[in-house]
Amino acid sequence: MKQEGKKAFEYFVGSAGKEFNEFLSTQKAEDYEAAAELIKATEAAGGRIHVTGIGKPGHVAGYAASLLSSTGTPAYFLHGTEAVHGSCGQLVPGDVVIAISNSGETQELKATVIAIKNNGCKVIGVTGGADSWLAKNSDALLPAKVGEEGGPLNRAPRNSVLAEMFVLQALSAILQADCGQTPEQYVRCHPGGKLGELREEEK
Repeated sequence: MKQEGKKAFEYFVGSAGKEFNEFLSTQKAEDYEAAAELIKATEAAGGRIHVTGIGKPGHVAGYAASLLSSTGTPAYFLHGTEAVHGSCGQLVPGDVVIAISNSGETQELKATVIAIKNNGCKVIGVTGGADSWLAKNSDALLPAKVGEEGGPLNRAPRNSVLAEMFVLQALSAILQADCGQTPEQYVRCHPGGKLGELREEEK
């Protein structure tokens, strides 16, 4: 490892610790209420949940859709750019789409959000830009703001991805508790691996 690499590692560890601790200190359960209630109302009305993003947030979206699905909230990944090339066909009026963008200003996501709304769907924005285009065009907002990314050039998404994933993990925990998912129900959704086995105290 070069000296520059060691310095970059140490800087990232310090930055991630600082940024994430500051981010965690801002988190309150009530800030998630609007998003959670919108999702529950949508499900009660027969609507579905989708998750989308561009670039690295697109990968976060795939993870979030899988996490939500396994914890009692069926969710579908919506490709951020393919959405405007036909994939909006998976949407029906009344659905909810969780849209992820650190800046909230990504041009490709703007086009996708406009298409989502034109298809009669609601949007939950996950963004670090509280005054961004995405924030202003969301029906519910989950802030995921960090001060810096923590790596060389301060450009590649690092700390912002941690914040986005935390926000969606927290939302999934709220929804899982609210729907009362049992261990048996979880195992039916996730039969593979060690997690697919009931623990002794759950039998």
